[in-house]
Amino acid sequence: MKRELSYGAGALKKRATVKLIAWSVPEILPTAIYGVAVARATDSFLDGHAWHGIAWLGGLVATACLGAAGARQVYGRLGDLVEALRDDLVRRVVGGALRSGDDSAVARLNRQVEIVRDTFAGLVLVLRSFAVTLFGVLTGLLSLAPIVAAFVIPPFLLGFALSLAMLGMAADRVRASLHADEELASAAGMVFGGVRDITATGTEEFAGQLVGAPIEAHASAERALAKVSALRTLCFAVGGWLPLLILLAAGPWLVGRGVSTGTLLGGLTYVLIGLQPALNTVMSALGDSGLRYVITLGRILETSAPVREPGRTDSPTGFSVRLRGLTFAYGPNAEPVLDKLELTIPEGEHLAVVGPSGIGKSTLAGLVCGMLSPTGGKLLLGGVPPAEVTAERLAATRVLIPQEAYVFSGSVLDNLSYLLPSATTVEVAEAVEAVGASNLVERLGGLTAEVKPGELSAGEKQLLALVRAYLSPARLVVLDEATCFLDPEAERRAEDAFAKRDGTLIVIAHRISSALRAKRILVLDGNKAALGTHASLMRNSRMYRDLHGNWTPTISRSQIQPAS
Repeated sequence: MKRELSYGAGALKKRATVKLIAWSVPEILPTAIYGVAVARATDSFLDGHAWHGIAWLGGLVATACLGAAGARQVYGRLGDLVEALRDDLVRRVVGGALRSGDDSAVARLNRQVEIVRDTFAGLVLVLRSFAVTLFGVLTGLLSLAPIVAAFVIPPFLLGFALSLAMLGMAADRVRASLHADEELASAAGMVFGGVRDITATGTEEFAGQLVGAPIEAHASAERALAKVSALRTLCFAVGGWLPLLILLAAGPWLVGRGVSTGTLLGGLTYVLIGLQPALNTVMSALGDSGLRYVITLGRILETSAPVREPGRTDSPTGFSVRLRGLTFAYGPNAEPVLDKLELTIPEGEHLAVVGPSGIGKSTLAGLVCGMLSPTGGKLLLGGVPPAEVTAERLAATRVLIPQEAYVFSGSVLDNLSYLLPSATTVEVAEAVEAVGASNLVERLGGLTAEVKPGELSAGEKQLLALVRAYLSPARLVVLDEATCFLDPEAERRAEDAFAKRDGTLIVIAHRISSALRAKRILVLDGNKAALGTHASLMRNSRMYRDLHGNWTPTISRSQIQPAS
């Protein structure tokens, strides 16, 4: 299917390119004829043949209208070409982000893909216009007077060649500018994301240092780019103004060799109206937009390619979790959220994690799932640090469902089988029944019905996400308050389904009933922790007794019985 889509997209691009070239042909005619028309009209007027001159100018206007009709069609074909490129890049970026877990993919999608799309469109127009102008001017000059072409074309090509020669240096500086831009965006995003913590801890000076260096690097890169622009102006002087000066200086000599005044004026017209604007435009495009296009496109293709990262492995053994002196803090000077935590979660375990709000339960879930990296100690998933496992293998080993469940526009089946596209309809139906989402799926209109995320409640989104996790190939399931919007009975049914499922279940508990159903309970208390059963923790953990006293739901006997 993917090959068919690729072939169809390629055929569409080829058709759009052919049509773009075909509609550019009518523009060559007015470009080629305007210098000749000006020359012949001037000579006709000087010889007293006014109507002949007017006829030549009228012909120029007619060919200009023909060229305008072609230009109008060019823009329509351009859209077909450009949007096909953008769609392909978006697919590459999203695919690369899903494979690598790259959090900068959003920046590439929102900023760099749009840069490539816009600059590609501009480059196509500029290069097409340059080719049309150069071909038309060369044809016109040779038909007008080859000797004039000999004075004009060589310095023009020299200036163009010089501008091409400096593209390597310009590319390095544009690449440095893009890198500085990304570093600045990353640093600013990190600081803005933690602005409340920065204000609360009084670390504004440290935050300023974090952002200050990227700002200065970005400014330095932009100054280097400005110097490239100055060199580009010098190249334009050689290619754009030197032909004009040479032609003016050689004017008396050319007239002495039989070149008419009109022919000389026609040559000047080709330089001033044709070559100069074309050279200026193409130099600006290649030296600025063109470099950004090539470098940005290269970065997108490089970072979205399915290349295995050095130091990463593809083979964790099982899905047991071991924490050895695990420490994590949200900054070099911040208090640890978790401090030297020791814990082993064997395969098949059902563990509940409880503690006050903001104590670090979700942080622990992120560490276990490889979304955060420890600042001290070790965390091993299947005997391997999650950071050393490839994204594909990690996704097949563990699944995390957060409190804010994610669903997307598409069919119910697409949403449920997202983590296991090969799931059969029977497997999906069994998962829906096990988790307790049958009534919801039926109300939505069945598996083929379209999901409209804005029309679903938070609890309905959680149910769909729970079925998705249940279907996934991952044997380690982490529910981070993933049932908090469900009623107690729906929560019991969903957690029981996961407990009976083959694998390990870690529940960040929202209700005491979730903790009571678990085989073991981990209590987070500041940067300390206690582990045990409900009975042992009631005896030995004051924090757990306080939490148990504060949780006052009405729970049935079946709700507190641990799943076998």
